Amino acid sequence: MKSEKTLSRSSAERRRLSNAGLLGGEPTVAKDILANVTVWIAAFFFASPLIYAFFSSLKHKDEIYAVPPRLFGAQLRWSNYVEVFTYGPFVRYILNSFIVAILGTLVVLIVSTTAGYAFSRLRWRGRDTAFILFLATIMVPAEVLVIPMFILMQKFGWVNTYQALIFPFAFGAFGTFLMRQFMRGIPFELEEAARVDGAGPFRTFFTIILPLTKSAIAVLAVFTFMSFWNSYLWPLIVTVDYNTLGTLPIGLASFSTQEGTRMDLQIAASMVSMIPTTILVIALQKHLIKGIAMSGMGGR
Repeated sequence: MKSEKTLSRSSAERRRLSNAGLLGGEPTVAKDILANVTVWIAAFFFASPLIYAFFSSLKHKDEIYAVPPRLFGAQLRWSNYVEVFTYGPFVRYILNSFIVAILGTLVVLIVSTTAGYAFSRLRWRGRDTAFILFLATIMVPAEVLVIPMFILMQKFGWVNTYQALIFPFAFGAFGTFLMRQFMRGIPFELEEAARVDGAGPFRTFFTIILPLTKSAIAVLAVFTFMSFWNSYLWPLIVTVDYNTLGTLPIGLASFSTQEGTRMDLQIAASMVSMIPTTILVIALQKHLIKGIAMSGMGGR
């Protein structure tokens, strides 16, 4: 009886010390405050170039090159954002980028999920060898493939078309590798139970595997969308009529001419171009964190 009272008194004393932050193993209030302050300071330093770019987009073009540099201009020129859309077919550039990025992302998701399922869950001769060869294509720089792909687009008659902007880079190995690694972490018992219930490979893929890979699909969707959205070299080469099929990176480059660069408008256009990707990352933040954390987990 006495030992029980002593034990309960000791537990109460430990709780009191823990709440006061006096136990070495418990985080103290001071540590929490220090951690939060450190995070906010680091976030400010990382965000400071973006903050400076935003206020630079509201300056006159001559004030951007002022020495010493100043955060604010003589006045906030919100008219720069209006002028961006009257300087050239900027709305068309945005629309083309959305078409290419959305359709390209859909194609990549379809190809990567099905190929990842074939490489991770299905048993067939030469599977691992084929995957290694497929994965080795990641080591080939995209610049090396530009000329062969352009010749191929010419033979298909796809030069200056949406197909040429979407399909050549829609079958990369990165998405397949990501989906394969994630799917290998799904217990095989779920698939075996579905097979016992009479489900075939297609039904198993659509009803069991795909719903469990939402986080990895979100990660791949964000990376792919940003890749298509920011692509510059390939659209520059395969597009002839920039006013009709030009994408946002080409539109940003159009502010630089032989007469000079409208840096104020170029920075404002850059800020506008960041909005869709920022919204996408914020909307899928929960799935991104989970997908990145789990995509490297292996299975059998």
